[in-house]
Amino acid sequence: MTLIKSISGIRGTIGGKPGDGLTPLDIVKFTAAFGQWVINQTNNRKIVVGRDARISGPMVKNLVIGTLQGLGIDVIDLDLSTTPTVELAVPMEKAGGGIILTASHNPKQWNALKLLNANGEFINAADGKNVLALAESGELNFSEVDELGKVIPDASYIQKHIDHILNLKLVDVAAIKAANFKVAVDSVNSSGGIFVPALLKALGVENIYSIFAEPDGHFPHNPEPLPENLTALSNEVVKQKADLGIAVDPDVDRLCFVCQDGSMFGEEYTLVAVADYILQHTPGNTVSNLSSTRALRDVTEASGNTYQAAAVGEVNVVNLMKESKAVIGGEGNGGVIYPESHYGRDALVGIALFLTHLAKSGKDILALRRSYPNYFISKNKIDLTPELDIDALLDQVQEKYKSQPISTIDGVKIEFDKQWVHLRRSNTEPIIRIYAESATLAEADQLANQIIQDIKTIANLN
Repeated sequence: MTLIKSISGIRGTIGGKPGDGLTPLDIVKFTAAFGQWVINQTNNRKIVVGRDARISGPMVKNLVIGTLQGLGIDVIDLDLSTTPTVELAVPMEKAGGGIILTASHNPKQWNALKLLNANGEFINAADGKNVLALAESGELNFSEVDELGKVIPDASYIQKHIDHILNLKLVDVAAIKAANFKVAVDSVNSSGGIFVPALLKALGVENIYSIFAEPDGHFPHNPEPLPENLTALSNEVVKQKADLGIAVDPDVDRLCFVCQDGSMFGEEYTLVAVADYILQHTPGNTVSNLSSTRALRDVTEASGNTYQAAAVGEVNVVNLMKESKAVIGGEGNGGVIYPESHYGRDALVGIALFLTHLAKSGKDILALRRSYPNYFISKNKIDLTPELDIDALLDQVQEKYKSQPISTIDGVKIEFDKQWVHLRRSNTEPIIRIYAESATLAEADQLANQIIQDIKTIANLN
């Protein structure tokens, strides 16, 4: 059993003992703390709740809604929904916050409470600490019987989200419809099975081949949209002679594509391609996190604009996007954040922008991918003993490479011309994660292994 209490929410495996897993008592405890925080901060007694399709969703939702009612909070219940849909719904409903019941790409035994502020954005570190403190202090004030909150079911937000996307200036439905795309979709038996086909039809796509589209939470494969988990989608693309394949994660905030020959477009390149399109029509800055591909920087600078890197984490990316007035940003895991829409990763917005770009480019998806700089990321980790001072270890690595461009806003990132390596410590284990990027996977592996050897030498692990 696992229970992880972080500043952005609570996630864990269902079952076990309270405090060890995500049990009903833990769900009530942290829901009550968040509801009280919303009341304290905003004096607003309305919260939007939505969930992905995982098996525990109805149980968790019932506990969350009942707890919020007990605090005198009215709940807008979107039921089966997506993370970006709830993010849009919070300000549209003028709510004080939102809760998304999803463990994102984690397997079916996991669930989570993702917490949103009144802007429909993930709460920041300071607010997250306040919520956790409230949960531990028990300083909660539940309502008397005549002041209990109401539940307002609302199934309209799938259409509201789609209408919102269709109204974005850079989404061209006519161009997409004229392209007559044949599209295969893997929605991993979650909410995307409802939302993605509905969006594609609204965009004028008539030939849709859906696999794993039943939103019953029985994930047919590991739900993280990585190449090794998308073999069925690749096969479906080839079998149907589709123009492309689309894969989303269970809560529909991550997006990746499959080319017409069944090869991967690359999740790192979802944001690159969308940014390329946005920058052609809206010059401005771009942002991704430090562990994302350099290709976004290359595309941004080639268009005469400025790229900046944020610490890992959606909140950090959003904060830097606001500071730099970025026109597009996100994360290399297939997360597209388009401020013209809202400040959250949104696979549905990403689909509409990508298909518009593809339709207007005159290229097929494979040719579009080949038009971008080619990089490969090697992902590694090194296990260390608990007594090691990891911060001191990273300082020594930094000292060794002090002649290179270095960022320390989130661990240590060292640049070597167009190669880079990023070292980040785990917050929960004695582990350093080591990501390296280069023009070939072999070169990325070589760079990562060089740094791993440096760490072993410094730590006397050889």
